[in-house]
Amino acid sequence: MILILEANVDEQSPIFQQLLTHLRGLSGIHFRVHQEQGAEQVLSEIYLIGDTKQLRIEDMEALPGVGRAIRVSREYRMLGRHNDDQRGNGFEYNGVRFGQDNLNVFAGLCAVDTPEHVEQMLRALQENGQVCTRMGAYKPRTSPYAFQGHGKACLPWVFDLAGKYGMRVIAMEILHESHMDEIREALERTGHPTGVMLQIGTRNTQNFELLKAVGRQQELPVLLKRGFGITLEESLNAAEYLASEGNTKVVFGLRGMKTNLGDPHRNFVDFAQVPVVKRLTRMPVCIDPSHSVGSRDAGPDGIMDVFHVTAQGVVAGANMILVDFHPDPATALVDGPQALLLKELPWFLEDVRLARETYEERKLLATAQTPI
Repeated sequence: MILILEANVDEQSPIFQQLLTHLRGLSGIHFRVHQEQGAEQVLSEIYLIGDTKQLRIEDMEALPGVGRAIRVSREYRMLGRHNDDQRGNGFEYNGVRFGQDNLNVFAGLCAVDTPEHVEQMLRALQENGQVCTRMGAYKPRTSPYAFQGHGKACLPWVFDLAGKYGMRVIAMEILHESHMDEIREALERTGHPTGVMLQIGTRNTQNFELLKAVGRQQELPVLLKRGFGITLEESLNAAEYLASEGNTKVVFGLRGMKTNLGDPHRNFVDFAQVPVVKRLTRMPVCIDPSHSVGSRDAGPDGIMDVFHVTAQGVVAGANMILVDFHPDPATALVDGPQALLLKELPWFLEDVRLARETYEERKLLATAQTPI
């Protein structure tokens, strides 16, 4: 059960302390206090864990300082969309809004290689009106002999260039708790010219100690990619690890499933689950067409598969796109064969705009229908 406190109740008030005293007396119940950043103020929520079936909604809403009580219907308590739960979704970070009602494009290098390529990429994004990008400094690789990323050595010049070209948020995968410290230190040294969304990749979706460590910091938002070999429910519970430690600024990423049924694509595209995740949770949903398709192959219509699956996700209501571009894919150190060219960026963005426009028209059509 979730108790949403009244707006004027803070943790130092006598009402709040009176409420905690009452909750401590409940048998078989323990609780956790969480701060939710609203549009204009910080709201307090209390999560009751244990045998909450014995608790009546009416009784809990009558407690001092409680505005609403919500019966939790799923295991992912904090990120889930529960019965009669009208709380807003999404968050703002470094001037960029992330919610279930908008769309952000994160085009960029899967792996940072040279300052020249990073600058070319960021300049192209700025020229096309973009303020977000992806830049991989730490790379998990199947082979121990493959390029593992430049790591912390590239962070200062990547952040400086991002600031030069007006990038507000960089999606950057981390593999270890120490990488968070390296990113924060580099941001501090460079004067915070940009922001970073920590990315937890599909291989680390069930690295529970990493999830807990990332969740304990609330400064940087998180993009959690679905595990490519586990169920959707298991991946949603992995996201809950982040929230349970305090960080609810979470975007859920669909990136394809590992199965031969997806051949000849790199992974089986799972973008049909965009509306499912939005229905089950309050998280914005990201799609990763590059790692789903894994190539630049095109059909007889001249449209690349990566464009087609991007459109599928956007028409289904995706809120974020993570896509690989590179100034010279032939020299890319990671995933060059799937990277789009800089000259294709305007085409890609226009195709995304058309798909998003279709989604908005579909919403209007659905709203106009008479309920059965």
